[in-house]
Amino acid sequence: MSIQKLDKNNFNPTIENADKPIIVDFYAEWCGPCKMMAPVMEEIARSNDNIAVYRVDVDENPDLAVQFSIMSIPTIISFKDAKPYKTAVGAQGMPNILKLVQ
Repeated sequence: MSIQKLDKNNFNPTIENADKPIIVDFYAEWCGPCKMMAPVMEEIARSNDNIAVYRVDVDENPDLAVQFSIMSIPTIISFKDAKPYKTAVGAQGMPNILKLVQ
């Protein structure tokens, strides 16, 4: 599965209707550590059919950044049952990101 982009219009419906754990990468195009995370997130999306992976550009969606108290990017939040479950801030390796959905 590929990474989908979320925005203020599709965020809540996507999270609320999920039938599997979700990982959301809050990022910005200009962010160096975010660019480092992109291939890791792509690999997670490609190799884990049981996890949905999404991205939110905080510059394009400042309301979502405020809603989830995003103070630093990248911030990765996992969601279970339509609620934030675990959070990781900063560039992370794949094992740490996968722990967010366990």
